Amino acid sequence: MINISLPAMALFYLSKIEISTQLLFPLGVAWIGFLFAAALFITLGKIFNWSKSLIGCLILTGGLGNTSFVGIPVIEALYGKEGLKTLVLVDLPGTFMVLSTVGILTAAAYSRGKTDVKQISTRILKFPPFIAFCIGLGVALLGLSIPENLDLVFEKLSLTITPLALVSVGYQLKIERKSKHWKFLILGLSYQLLIWPSVIFVLYKFVFNQSGIPFEVCVMEAAMAPMITASIVASSYGLKPKLSSMMVGIGIPLSFITMAIWYLILNYL
Repeated sequence: MINISLPAMALFYLSKIEISTQLLFPLGVAWIGFLFAAALFITLGKIFNWSKSLIGCLILTGGLGNTSFVGIPVIEALYGKEGLKTLVLVDLPGTFMVLSTVGILTAAAYSRGKTDVKQISTRILKFPPFIAFCIGLGVALLGLSIPENLDLVFEKLSLTITPLALVSVGYQLKIERKSKHWKFLILGLSYQLLIWPSVIFVLYKFVFNQSGIPFEVCVMEAAMAPMITASIVASSYGLKPKLSSMMVGIGIPLSFITMAIWYLILNYL
C-alpha cells in the first residue's frame, strides 16, 4: 500500500486538481484536529494530573484519523472518484504530514527518548507517498499532464488500495477486554468520532460556507477511526501501548456506526 498503491493514487488524482484556495480546507482537517486534540488533552492532563505518556497517547491516537486504510474504502463507496480527489488532500499533506512532523515531535516529547530532527526530515523526504505527492502537485502547478498510458497504469494501481486497506485494517484489530484504560478510551474516541467532526462541520459550514462533496468528505474524514500508524508510533515510544491498541481495535468497528450517523446528518440537514 505504502510503496505502490498510495503513490499511484497520489499521482493519478493530484495531477488533475485545480489549484485554488479551496485546497486549504481538506488540507486543514488533520491539522485542526491534531491541534484541538493537543489543546484538549494537555489541558485535561494538567487538571487531573495525568502522566506524560497518557497525554501523549491520547494526542496521537485521538488527534490523527485513519484517513487512508479506513477512509479510502469508505469515501470511495460513498462518493466515488470525486470524493477520492479530496481524500488525497486530507491524507497526504494533511494526516501524513501531521504524523511525520508534529506527531513524531509529540511522541518524542512525551516519551523518554530524544527528538531527532534529522531523522524526522529524512523519513518525510524518503516516504514514497510524499514523493508522489510532490510530483503530482508539481504537475498540477505547472499545468502539465501525465502521458495517457502512464496515467492508466497509475489508475489501475490505485484501484488495489481498497482491498489491501480492508485486509490491513482487519489484521490490525485488537481488543483488550480486561484493560484498565476504558475511561480514557471513551474520552479519546469521543473526541475522535464526535467532537472533531463536529468542529469541522460547524467551522467549514457556518464560518467558511463550504458545501458539496469536498465539504462532506472533509467531515467524514474527520470522523474516521484512530490512525493505525499513529497507534504504532505511540506504542514504539512507550506511550500507553495497550491503550493505543484499544483505540484502534475498538475505534475502527465503532466508527462505522458513527460514520453512518454523520453521513445521514450531512445528507438530511
